[in-house]
Amino acid sequence: MIQDMMSGGASVEETLGLWASGLRSARERITPLFTQKRVAASACACLDVLIGYEPRKTGWTRAEVAGDLGPWRQQALLGGGH
Repeated sequence: MIQDMMSGGASVEETLGLWASGLRSARERITPLFTQKRVAASACACLDVLIGYEPRKTGWTRAEVAGDLGPWRQQALLGGGH
């Protein structure tokens, strides 16, 4: 759908609005998958970082952008959680 808007001459504002809506929808869908609110917040922050502008998505850069002190929360979220 976004590709259709981009090739169809949609404005940047319309395209960004569609992306923002999609991101809100993704957050709403993943939040109930977590039993703790802080873990759900970390998952949403991780999602923001993964689609962000940082050229390298290492554990440390993801943690820095998400506001964490180190990569451990991101690593636990991506690989160690049940």
